[in-house]
Amino acid sequence: MAQGHRPDRVGDQIRETLSEMLSRGAVHDPGIGFLTITRVKVSGDLQIARVFYTTLGDEKARRETARALDRATPFFRRQVGAQLQLRRVPELEFRFDESIANQDRIEQILRDLHDEQERQAKEAREADTARSTPDTPPTSSADDGRAGDDRTVPAHTTHDHRD
Repeated sequence: MAQGHRPDRVGDQIRETLSEMLSRGAVHDPGIGFLTITRVKVSGDLQIARVFYTTLGDEKARRETARALDRATPFFRRQVGAQLQLRRVPELEFRFDESIANQDRIEQILRDLHDEQERQAKEAREADTARSTPDTPPTSSADDGRAGDDRTVPAHTTHDHRD
């Protein structure tokens, strides 16, 4: 028998309950720092709920948060059981959400590519500008002493031999 959307609905309720508990400070473990629950994936039989979260900080802070969540899991499960009306409360498994970190990495790569393309386009424009305007200014025919380069007739004195 297909479960339909019930696991999704239960997952949303669990996420809301846990988020509310964390935001109002119901958990007094100092290891649980700034934490965001991104999603909750509940198995089709409603026995296991995988809670995905993100946290600020480096790898050490992430490990400390994971240990604190493991210590607080029984408390969370009791609170979820009190809030939700389920025959059996799912086992909670907290997992760090790698998809957010991967998404940030992809966005950084895309920003770097965009910056590189802009830099190359700017260099190409500068090179085009340099080719279209010579380094030395053009000289006029009067300056270099050559007559006739500008298609004018030079002024010659004519000697008429009819004298």
